[in-house]
Amino acid sequence: MNKFKLPIIIALILISISLFIKNRDMTENNMEQDDPYLWLEEVEGEAALKWVDEQNARSLPVLENDPRFKELEAEAAAILNSENRIPLGRIKGNYLYNFWQDETNVRGLLRRATLESYATDEPMWESVLDIDALAEAEDENWVYKGSDCLAPDNELCLVRLSRGGGDAVVTREYNSKTKSFVAGGFALSEGKQSAAWVDANTIMVGNDFGEGSMTTSGYARTVRILKRGQDIADAEEIFEIDAEDMGLFAFSEDRPEGHYSMIVHVPRFFTGNIWHLGDEGKLTHLPFPEDADYKSMFNGVALAQLRTNWVVDGTTYAAGSLVGINLAHVLATGEVGTIEKIFTPTDNQSIEGVSTSKDKIYVNLLENVTGKLIALSQHENMWHRNAVALPENGSISVITSDDFSNTTMVKYESFLVPDQLYQIEGDGSLAVIKSLPEEFDASNLITEQKWATSADGTEIPYFVVRDKDIAFDGSTPTLVFGYGGFEISLTPEYVEPPEILWLKRGGAYVIPNIRGGGEFGPKWHQAALLDKRQNAFDDFIAVSEALISTGVTSPAKLGIWGRSNGGLLMGAMFTQRPELFGAIMTGVPLLDMKRYNKLLAGASWMAEYGNPDIAEHWEFIKEYSPYQNVRADVSYPEIYFYTSTKDDRVHPGHARKMVAKMTEMGHSVLYYENTEGGHAGTANLNQLAYSRALQVTYLMQKLMD
Repeated sequence: MNKFKLPIIIALILISISLFIKNRDMTENNMEQDDPYLWLEEVEGEAALKWVDEQNARSLPVLENDPRFKELEAEAAAILNSENRIPLGRIKGNYLYNFWQDETNVRGLLRRATLESYATDEPMWESVLDIDALAEAEDENWVYKGSDCLAPDNELCLVRLSRGGGDAVVTREYNSKTKSFVAGGFALSEGKQSAAWVDANTIMVGNDFGEGSMTTSGYARTVRILKRGQDIADAEEIFEIDAEDMGLFAFSEDRPEGHYSMIVHVPRFFTGNIWHLGDEGKLTHLPFPEDADYKSMFNGVALAQLRTNWVVDGTTYAAGSLVGINLAHVLATGEVGTIEKIFTPTDNQSIEGVSTSKDKIYVNLLENVTGKLIALSQHENMWHRNAVALPENGSISVITSDDFSNTTMVKYESFLVPDQLYQIEGDGSLAVIKSLPEEFDASNLITEQKWATSADGTEIPYFVVRDKDIAFDGSTPTLVFGYGGFEISLTPEYVEPPEILWLKRGGAYVIPNIRGGGEFGPKWHQAALLDKRQNAFDDFIAVSEALISTGVTSPAKLGIWGRSNGGLLMGAMFTQRPELFGAIMTGVPLLDMKRYNKLLAGASWMAEYGNPDIAEHWEFIKEYSPYQNVRADVSYPEIYFYTSTKDDRVHPGHARKMVAKMTEMGHSVLYYENTEGGHAGTANLNQLAYSRALQVTYLMQKLMD
């Protein structure tokens, strides 16, 4: 019997209570919210799709018939499909695996080149899996979602494929040597799932196993051990969580010292309990704080970044720092043992990422929102730190590292400096092996970092990319992109469409680093959680007002854009300060914060926003929820909403209902819903070029005409 299951009597009582509460909440919610547009939440309901077709037919000609649209689409497609792009990928053994899309490989081609060949100007690519050919052969709208291979030979792989680009995938076993799916191999039915290797004949699976097997957030409640040739119904269940938890996910790591099979139980966003699956199915909990961010294994040490101070035996390990605990000690004793202080950032730094090679840990830092890279190695039980000599004032990303060697690839870029790919070896040697040519002439542009003062006095940094000779008379069309949530940092990355199309035509581009992101570590994120969400909105308003007061732009020339959580930010902007903006684009947005936790993955974000079914939480959520705060008697810019029918993360009902409500109120809006593409909004580069052209056409109509 599974020792993690509740006794059956207690379980039945809890289920009864849960059903009572659920039914009560549904009744109360229906009583307090008279929403005539709920039918638009039927994602593929006949009436809803008819409404979508009507909205697309009304809005798209406004943009497509603009004489500039075709030129913008062609420019965007040329950039996105360019052969000059750096083919980034993952090191697996002696190969670099790259997933490539272009005009010929629309759905994409998984290919590989030896590391020696990859470092040359013209790598010799070998096709591994052709997604276009697979989709045609199987008459399926496959979108590639990645693969995990069993190291060190990387022959057996678990390939994830999505129908239309959603988060739900099917997983199938593939042999990278024979370049074929394994006959009778592992094959998992469609769902929001995780699967990880235990050994060549065993995997861990978290998936939809039928009624009651998924959480309210839409992720797996259980993990099972599946043997080769075994029916999934007969697989042994080894872990189960409550339905109200966010989810349960299996993953594995391979290093020279061995294979690690792991399970993470996520009660809610930004929390996770890590379990190690040992010999004979024994599960051992890694005793990190629940809100620590597990990173990886390194020579028997489990690494994690702390989100809050961790006090153990009178010693405080600081929030934001990287620490390690010895796995062997934990497995033997169940105790935390000695905690290693590996790296502690300063007040103006935050850890953006942690990567491992055979002998080194690479810590990717942000220092005042620009990138640094630190290499850490251990000698005689001491951690030694070396700064990697990369260019400054840009973004640094570890693209791939190899746990079985010391080869690591790192990308540097900034707003106006194209990507450069560096290869780092174990001796510290550094070489540029790939460079992206300039996509446009930026000689007339400059980048500045400025600071604005938010409503509570907090200084908020923001980047401005502009023509060096603007008049500072408010006449410059300016686009501000915002996010501000989930610890996601916005850094100086080389501009892409639509930014390139916008800058080429005289616009300025701005990135504000508002609270809610991770630019200054966990504290920056926590400053906009729950009842403090307004801080993120106030920060964005402060930057917008600074752009106006300094003469960079004016309300009639100021456009803003955000997607997902950034789409919620846009909703708050147009309901709180519509007079500040001349154009607003909101993509795959959250807007109805009264019902967001009942739609798709929404319940998993309650740690970020709060639970609207709790009266105390609704008191602060209702103050900013865009759907509840839009008014008929307020003048709004003509807003451009876009979403995807296949988005199974943020429900398209958010955008649909807001558009329907605003239209009924008499407001003019534009709406585009792609019928595929998932949360990304697009499924391939051609769709992305089309979408980008629509966006820039809209901005030009509103801010440049």
